[in-house]
Amino acid sequence: MLNNKVCIVTGGAQGIGRCIVETFANNDALQVYACDMNASAMNELSAKYPNVVAVELNVCDRAAIAQFVETVKEAHGHIDVLVNNAGITRDNLLERMSEEDWDFVNDVNLKGVFNMTQAIAPFMVEKGAGSIITMSSVVGTDGNIGQSNYAATKGGVIAMTKSWAKELSRKGAQVRANCIAPGFIETPMTVDLPEKVLDAMKSKTPLGRMGKPEDIANGALFLASDHSSFITGQTLKIDGGLVI
Repeated sequence: MLNNKVCIVTGGAQGIGRCIVETFANNDALQVYACDMNASAMNELSAKYPNVVAVELNVCDRAAIAQFVETVKEAHGHIDVLVNNAGITRDNLLERMSEEDWDFVNDVNLKGVFNMTQAIAPFMVEKGAGSIITMSSVVGTDGNIGQSNYAATKGGVIAMTKSWAKELSRKGAQVRANCIAPGFIETPMTVDLPEKVLDAMKSKTPLGRMGKPEDIANGALFLASDHSSFITGQTLKIDGGLVI
């Protein structure tokens, strides 16, 4: 599905990001750059898949991003897919949330997405095609108690994505920008949650289960591929019917 495509995935070391990297690698991507600050975990990926390159990268470091993008351009001459997956949480109720936690989450989840897209999108426009996929969340569309900072960033990336869908295609380039909004997904961050919390999550989901990273990765594969060539500016909710 991704024949000859060069793909970049941020937050690619574990969880959903790692699954996206593996899914792209297994679906004939020419090269998948797994970007993360966890170098050891990414090295496992590059050792397992010959078409995966591990890159230690901080999405808040604009100079490092620029250097990385130049390296990819020199190696391949094109970048076809960008998956903005890197993200963090620093949860607390509004009255208790520190300015530091507000700023940190916004720097990574919102500005980090801006940094990566600003560095790569013009090259896609120049080449005439590309797919930008950004991880939002159902929290970004419907909010959640104790996640003012996270919700703001995940709603913000949806708004940026809609703007990019209009802006990047205005001169005829087939550059698409879409979001994925996962619901409750089984990841390393959820394995240690109490059983009663997991049961509550499942009970709120019409399909009665947690999603798997593969459910999100398959959505990303679709949006990265030419099968979604007439889809842009959209938010694909993969949540088992949690938000209807």
